[in-house]
Amino acid sequence: MQWITIILLGIAANLDNLVVSLAYSVKQTKIPFVSNLTIAGVSMTVTYVSVIAGNRIIEYISPDTASLIGSLLLCVIGIWTIIPHPPNGDAPEKNPALIDRNGDKIVSFREALMLGVILSANCLATGIGIGANGISALGAVLSIGFFSLVTIGSSNHCGKLLSRTPIGKYPSTIAGGLLIFIGIFEIFV
Repeated sequence: MQWITIILLGIAANLDNLVVSLAYSVKQTKIPFVSNLTIAGVSMTVTYVSVIAGNRIIEYISPDTASLIGSLLLCVIGIWTIIPHPPNGDAPEKNPALIDRNGDKIVSFREALMLGVILSANCLATGIGIGANGISALGAVLSIGFFSLVTIGSSNHCGKLLSRTPIGKYPSTIAGGLLIFIGIFEIFV
């Protein structure tokens, strides 16, 4: 059953990547494979470190309490993701020029590092919840890396088509709903 949770976490953690790459696609800014791989690598690294931190929590409290805290943390992150926040014109998904500093309409390796750090922020708290729940660190890291590559790669190639789907229109709601579902699922499993 844990593999279902790992897959859903990988999808939920990367819907922000989908939104950002859709915005870049619409503005005709390319994210080459090496840059996509860099973003995935940063997300995987941040997730791994935060999962290890979550695993450390289990050392100080009972596994049941840690699992409950991790599940509740995933639910809180899900709710936070769904709640609308004031628009920020300085966000990379609203203004790709913030990342593509040289204006060449290509996200370079260095620019991808910066974008990866921004996009992996949600992996930090999610990773702690994963670790506290005792979910496989390797599985979570690989899932997040794989779905990072898929979401950015697919929207880079099929941006206009994906922007018309519910995933392209409501990514925060879907990601938040998945995190809440995973948190509740982990409480009862």
